[in-house]
Amino acid sequence: MLHNMTSEPEQQIGVGTQDAFQRLWTPHRMAYIQGENKPTGPGADDGCPFCSIPAKSDEDGLIVKRGEQVYAVLNLYPYNGGHLMVVPYRHVADYTDLTDPETAELGELTKQAMTALRTASGAHGFNIGMNQGTVAGAGIAAHLHQHIVPRWGGDTNFMPVVGHTKVLPQLLADTRKMLSEAWPTP
Repeated sequence: MLHNMTSEPEQQIGVGTQDAFQRLWTPHRMAYIQGENKPTGPGADDGCPFCSIPAKSDEDGLIVKRGEQVYAVLNLYPYNGGHLMVVPYRHVADYTDLTDPETAELGELTKQAMTALRTASGAHGFNIGMNQGTVAGAGIAAHLHQHIVPRWGGDTNFMPVVGHTKVLPQLLADTRKMLSEAWPTP
């Protein structure tokens, strides 16, 4: 049992009807729900976070690896610990608009990310993909980005289903450092 935790239900003001459930609050998710860091329009100068991240230090931008055409960055709102995105520096929305060098490096950094995640965290599998357009689920549709989500057997436990919450066991800065150190050298 965790320190100061009991198995007895306790009165929690403001959570509705008292029941036998403890609450795991994830207030950081509200920033995503409310659209924090989302662009105000489709242009690179409309507050696109993927255009501003490369100007930051690797630590401040959560950049794991910089290439010539694309970079790998941790997702601020991860589906699982270690959830990375590979993003072209150029502000482009559609996969078919990538140049051949951009496409090649996007593929290469994706392979390297998989290797780093297996080395650093023993990932058993991956979900890899990109949502093209808002109707397809792209949170930032104006700037292409490919998701690399590490998966482990049993990682989809009761929390997402019952609690509508993901439990991430590591701070993003620590994850960035761990993956950066595990990144393969080509």
